[in-house]
Amino acid sequence: MTVLTYRAVIFDLGGVVFPSPFDTFAAYERDHDLPERFIRSVVAASADHGAWARLERGELTTPEFHAAFERECAAAGGVVDAAELMGAIALGFGARPEMVDAITRIRDAGLRTGALTNNWRSPENDDHARTTTGGIDDLAELFDVVVESAEVGLRKPDPRIYELACTRLSVQPSETVFLDDLGVNLKPARELGMTTIKVIDPGRALRELGDVLAIPLGAHGR
Repeated sequence: MTVLTYRAVIFDLGGVVFPSPFDTFAAYERDHDLPERFIRSVVAASADHGAWARLERGELTTPEFHAAFERECAAAGGVVDAAELMGAIALGFGARPEMVDAITRIRDAGLRTGALTNNWRSPENDDHARTTTGGIDDLAELFDVVVESAEVGLRKPDPRIYELACTRLSVQPSETVFLDDLGVNLKPARELGMTTIKVIDPGRALRELGDVLAIPLGAHGR
């Protein structure tokens, strides 16, 4: 029987360490009489060439994104104020305490930790490499490496961004566990050899991670 030895855990941010921006999408849709999952459908339909993807790769400034995304929403039959939507996302982020506790425990156990996130530049820093993901600066000390899509010009699920995260952590994919809330982002990680965990319920995901690492995490780690 082969025993896997893990050296690092990589966390997605929005939807894993922080609440999902999809929750803000849903609230915006309810407040503005838009169909359920309308914004998600616009993002998905525009795929890798749409405004959202281009924002996350750092290819658009904030005003350019606002205009482009509003056009995409209008073409899909809805009116979205992109500035209002993005402002709501920024306000809605606060780290999940159980995730912060788990990351601390993992580091205390001697494993390396990384953050791998699709994000965007803050409006006040559109011309610079400075990016924002709902308070990541406050948690940066928890991670040995932070890989941000808008900084490196790649975004999940491009396999190259996972390889970059592993390279910066000085680990092989097979030595790594990766947590994300989207299956589309987990598939390429798994194909590279990473052990993957889908985060739907944070507590359950942490218990699964604890079992994988043989480290008490989540509710049974307290």
